Amino acid sequence: MITADGSTTIHITEWDEQYHSKHGAIQEAKHVFIKNGLLLFANRKISVLEIGFGTGLNCFITFLEAPKMNLEIDYVGVEAYPLAAEEVEKMNYVDQLEATEFSNVFNQMHKQDWEISGKISPEFSLTKRKQFFNEISDENKFDLIYFDAFGARVQPELWTEEIFEKMYKALKPEGVLVTYSAKGSVRRAMLAVGFLVEKLPGPPGKREMLRATKKVKS
Repeated sequence: MITADGSTTIHITEWDEQYHSKHGAIQEAKHVFIKNGLLLFANRKISVLEIGFGTGLNCFITFLEAPKMNLEIDYVGVEAYPLAAEEVEKMNYVDQLEATEFSNVFNQMHKQDWEISGKISPEFSLTKRKQFFNEISDENKFDLIYFDAFGARVQPELWTEEIFEKMYKALKPEGVLVTYSAKGSVRRAMLAVGFLVEKLPGPPGKREMLRATKKVKS
């Protein structure tokens, strides 16, 4: 389907759920994950974990924005159910982002084999891991987590204390998790595992979003 800003997303009929906001897939990605996440880490070498690689939109935008922030990025995308090639081909992100010179990069991101680290550019490496989110066992590895799982309405098991405990452990001290969700139950789950949680203005169509920081315990 075409979202409000002209960019595509995938609609899952049986859940009545989209991969991205119907109010604008690109606008949502830039607001939640870039403006309120990536921008905090300018002029650094960082590791990013994406929960829900999906269409590759967040990864591609991160690749495009990283040079503007002088970032070197090791990007890990976790996805249990990868898209089919014919679904990827219907995504119009390259055109909508006016990034035709990097169309080969978007294709490479999807065609790259799973479970290996590949160099997308000298400053951007990508590893795609085919696994369920409850199987994540990284510790003190990531500076930033893009938490972009399907909503708690359709997959509440992905928004529990158990999952956010795994996210907390996966982050380095002072690491940050950003998500489009602002549900009270999600905020409480984050707080319960030790995160410092902020409510921030949301992307188009949403009043608020959440940002959680792994504070060093004194």
